[in-house]
Amino acid sequence: MTTLRMRTVHAVLRRVMEHHIAFNKHLGVRVESFDPQAPKLGFDMRPELVGNPARQILHGGVISAVLDVAGGFAIMLSIASDAEITAAKFPKLGTIDLRVDYLRPGRGRHFTATARIVRKGSRIAVTHMELHNDQGELIATGGAAYAVG
Repeated sequence: MTTLRMRTVHAVLRRVMEHHIAFNKHLGVRVESFDPQAPKLGFDMRPELVGNPARQILHGGVISAVLDVAGGFAIMLSIASDAEITAAKFPKLGTIDLRVDYLRPGRGRHFTATARIVRKGSRIAVTHMELHNDQGELIATGGAAYAVG
């Protein structure tokens, strides 16, 4: 892929991930890295993301959602590298299975989710995801399968 094409793909993906998907926008998800081996998304702790007010930790649903988004992002990045993609004509992608292991309470000011593709077939893709806080602690891991098409 040429440098110009890569920049265009990254700009489209950033717009899709940060602005076109309303739920991502609500979570405050930002693209931090387009590394094809381990793309990264980040978001900041905010009061509306707290699940336990007494402990001031992330809601488990936020953790699950961000891991799911990270897995989907890794697949989108891979697909976008292989084809002509625009924000209006993006491939269909849907989660068909998601497993999350909550390892530590979601404490921190900033969180980073990474994902790697375990397998990408013509119709199904599988990813492994991790969520770390700003201290580098592993908060949760996940695995997911996605329908691609």
